Amino acid sequence: MKKLYAVLGDPIGHSMSPMMHNDLFSFYQMDAYYFPFQVKSDDLEDAVKGLKALGVAGFNVTVPHKSSIIPFLDEVDDLALRIGAVNTVVREGKKLKGYNTDGPGFLQGLQHDIPSLSEEKVLIIGAGGAARAIYFTIAKNKPLKVDIANRTVDRAIKLVEDCPFQVSSRAISLEEAELILNEYSLIIQTTMIGMAPKVSEKPLGLTNLNKQAMVCDIIYNPLETQFLHVAKQIGAKIQNGLDMFVYQGALAFEKWTGIFPDIERMKKNVLQQLGGK
Repeated sequence: MKKLYAVLGDPIGHSMSPMMHNDLFSFYQMDAYYFPFQVKSDDLEDAVKGLKALGVAGFNVTVPHKSSIIPFLDEVDDLALRIGAVNTVVREGKKLKGYNTDGPGFLQGLQHDIPSLSEEKVLIIGAGGAARAIYFTIAKNKPLKVDIANRTVDRAIKLVEDCPFQVSSRAISLEEAELILNEYSLIIQTTMIGMAPKVSEKPLGLTNLNKQAMVCDIIYNPLETQFLHVAKQIGAKIQNGLDMFVYQGALAFEKWTGIFPDIERMKKNVLQQLGGK
């Protein structure tokens, strides 16, 4: 009997997860299929009950449901619970268990360039859900420090206060971050600035960027945001959001099937879909 997998979100038409996972099911000759379901917030509980009744083997959760789905699951992994968001659900026996592979996916995507965070001074730009997942995961891996810069400093303060792991952290304004940017060896942009319609904008100026820094942007469409473009011109090493997207998907696939999939195949398929190189 064909196994059912899915992704729940609203909107959902733009998601590349169905293409990515269905290609993997075909590649590994698995009798399985991955469906996108557009689910309104008011219908989320019914949708989860329906998937459970249908015997779903696993599913992904995307915006705006990553936090609101938690009460409707039977169990939630400790890291996902601390982050307060679930993006991957696995059927374990008769129960649905939630995980968060966003932070670990980002970290795995960094491994080639930064195998250890122990000597890194990190700046995270933004204080939303993605920032939270990345911040907690990085903090758990004991870097020298992780500062949070956000337009609304109060949100950054709340994020620092919520972190369950011991790490040196400050909440700062974007203006202060600009002034001390050369202190950081790893800079991670987690806001929507750089996506359409704000493709010509940057969250902060990069005049004081350290040329030896690694600069990441979790946006992958466009593949090179203005933020990354300027960082590259200055001489820094850059990484877009493709690695995070692919690795979080790979970790979900592994939780569902026990197989860690071919990352290069996944990247190639997403790039083809985006029309990039």
